[in-house]
Amino acid sequence: MSQVKSGDTVSIHYTGTLKDGSVFDSSEGREPLEFAVGSGQIIPGLDVALPGMSVGDKKRVEIAPEDAYGPVHEEARQEVPRTDIPSEIELEIGAQLQARNERGEVMALTVVAVAEETVTLDANHALAGKDLIFDIELVSIG
Repeated sequence: MSQVKSGDTVSIHYTGTLKDGSVFDSSEGREPLEFAVGSGQIIPGLDVALPGMSVGDKKRVEIAPEDAYGPVHEEARQEVPRTDIPSEIELEIGAQLQARNERGEVMALTVVAVAEETVTLDANHALAGKDLIFDIELVSIG
């Protein structure tokens, strides 16, 4: 039976949970996730867990923040004047916005605080700083 090695295209079913057991993502009810192992298409901690697995194998992988979405960077939180945000955008905590950085790249921002004259935006990934647990099943090696 063949085993996964770096460079193989694989398909997996997965459920991602936090330490408190809450599910943040799952392939349940969807097609399996397909990607090339070692290509950087998925978080590093999950990528390194796959080599050696065979089709049908199941595994639980615990991933520290540095091997997932990284630590929370305080400098990625910024307070901006409300007047810098177009008036048609509803400003409520948890709202997702997009902006372009100096290099022209689109960044996802989350509204984390709203005051009378300012809004605090966070460019950290929602899972930054969190330990992640993935239950994975190898569906195919392509």
